[in-house]
Amino acid sequence: MRSEAAESPLAAKPVAASRVTATYLVMPGDTNYLGSIFGGRVMQYIDTTAAIAAMRHARRVCVTASIDRLDFHVPIVAGQIVILHASVNRAFGSSMEVGVRVEREDPLTGERGHTASAYLTFVALDDLGHPTRVAPVAPASADEERRHAGALARREARRQ
Repeated sequence: MRSEAAESPLAAKPVAASRVTATYLVMPGDTNYLGSIFGGRVMQYIDTTAAIAAMRHARRVCVTASIDRLDFHVPIVAGQIVILHASVNRAFGSSMEVGVRVEREDPLTGERGHTASAYLTFVALDDLGHPTRVAPVAPASADEERRHAGALARREARRQ
């Protein structure tokens, strides 16, 4: 199998080049009648944060092509902080898989907890709005290698 770097004339970029952390305070207007944040609002935060990671990697306009399954593990309630961590896991020609981890934080205690994770696929566009190649990803740690390999497995599963 040919390596990702061999398929692209662009220099590989480290995961750190695309890393994004976004933070939001959950206000009463962001919540449903149970006092927890609307799932759609979290999805918006995920999509926006992932888009920034994709654009940092590609240095191009990027559009969302898909989002994998999204499960909410625990609610995030008014007054808590939402923290999103995103980075590009792997590039495939003009597309990229971006992983996003969502956490909640109690601002009074500092206690944090994982609330959701998602994988999104973005496509980089050229100046005419056509898909354009992006640099491959160069994992630099065991965790980044695991996410890099996982991205390939998820891509193959999506294509089936």
